[in-house]
Amino acid sequence: VETSLFYASAFEVCVGNNIMLLTKAFRKKFIIPNFEEFTQQIDKMYDSAQQQEGGQVADYIPQLAKFSPDLWGVSLCTIDGQRHSVGDTKVPFCLQSCVKPLEYAIAVHELGSERVHHFVGKEPSGCKFNKLSLNEDDKPHNPMVNAGAIVISSLIKPHSNKAERFDHVMEFLKSMAGTEYVGFSNATFQSERETGDRNYAIGYYLKEKKCFPDNADMIAALDFYFQLCSIEVTCESGSVMAATLANGGICPITGERVLSAEAVRNTLSLMHSCGMYDFSGQFAFHVGLPAKSGISGAVLLVVPNVMGMMCWSPPLDRLGNSVRGIHFCQELVSHFNFHNYDNLRHFTKKHDPRRRSDDDPNKSVVNLMFAAYSGDVSALRRWGNTPLDDAMQFGHDVVVSVLQQYQCEYTDNNLQCDTEEQKTTLDTLKSIV
Repeated sequence: VETSLFYASAFEVCVGNNIMLLTKAFRKKFIIPNFEEFTQQIDKMYDSAQQQEGGQVADYIPQLAKFSPDLWGVSLCTIDGQRHSVGDTKVPFCLQSCVKPLEYAIAVHELGSERVHHFVGKEPSGCKFNKLSLNEDDKPHNPMVNAGAIVISSLIKPHSNKAERFDHVMEFLKSMAGTEYVGFSNATFQSERETGDRNYAIGYYLKEKKCFPDNADMIAALDFYFQLCSIEVTCESGSVMAATLANGGICPITGERVLSAEAVRNTLSLMHSCGMYDFSGQFAFHVGLPAKSGISGAVLLVVPNVMGMMCWSPPLDRLGNSVRGIHFCQELVSHFNFHNYDNLRHFTKKHDPRRRSDDDPNKSVVNLMFAAYSGDVSALRRWGNTPLDDAMQFGHDVVVSVLQQYQCEYTDNNLQCDTEEQKTTLDTLKSIV
């Protein structure tokens, strides 16, 4: 008995803080109930994308040119914290332009949309991401092009020193990643500074047009931008960052609110319209999901209210997007109804991994247990079987004997009551007559 009590107490301690997670698991309340079947399909898509041999590894930043073109990894994290990875998902790589939506989200979270968009627009530019171009109000077109990201970098902690500003963003990103790997490549940072003539030209153009806040140091803003592009993640940690965006700013691993709902909504809106360089319109048309690519070969993909993904493979197409990453995203939406407009009425049906099977016997048994625990008699009746039926089915002879004895006594009492009631009714009728 003491041993049983010990194990029961130990079980209670283990389960106590995770009861909601376990309840979701047992009742199949996860956003993707049949996760094993879903991940098998993801693996097939991964294999299909791996066959794509085209593209070139970016070489205008020397450090990026060192990566093998054969590297290919995909990780996903759902808003419930379900995880899956396939391929080279533990290899660190630099975020590059994938940091742009993240630094924008931090700026909006801390300063609000009105303040941020006083300096940066919201429209797709129609130009290359590194072009010296401003909108008609002499603002960068949006935060997803280099000019916009450089201005955004000047807005984050403007009164702190360089080290404090960098540490501040790193802590934010680690919180988004659920404290998983977030690093920094100093070699890439130095390469960025040494080969960043175009970005220096953009910086001086922005300074001439008075695009920065008052008293902002343009060179410091550029340095900070180069640092942010040189932050490293893996596919695994990057997928948690994407899942934090998919989950409205709450990290699914830690449960911590990292970003405001406003910051997430605005970030996803701009990723949807401007996130994939000059391919943004086609990506929105064919894939219909918020995403951001980087010249390191990364694609940060968000399926709102479902999951976040990070795909990574260095070979790029002529527009600067990962060849395998784009192929994978297109396959994903071809099979699953994740496109923003797949759920329109009368639309061709695709597979919905969020759909639950009502005839799942395991789910029925667990629901029965919860109904019994909460005293939900109507739910117990919907089960169909009586306690005696179940006891006989599973060979619990002692229980069968007890239930049969109870049933006999209950039946005898009811028969006796019925006979007395009938006699009373008959007497009443006779008296009336």
